[in-house]
Amino acid sequence: MSWNDELNAYTYTCPCGDLFQITLEELRSGEDIARCPSCSLYITVVYNPEDFEDVAEPGTAVDGGSAQPILVA
Repeated sequence: MSWNDELNAYTYTCPCGDLFQITLEELRSGEDIARCPSCSLYITVVYNPEDFEDVAEPGTAVDGGSAQPILVA
């Protein structure tokens, strides 16, 4: 699976052409099923929950806030 910034979720291509999706919050809460929003298929995500305990979402700052652009003159 790979991180999708647009969906804020990990995604994997479904045979129907859409994407299986699971969010970081779902993984942290122990969810292990990624569903396709366009069909009835789902996959079981195999992962180590300890890997996601202290991980910020890709594209966010480590302290949980969003990264802010800095104006440089």
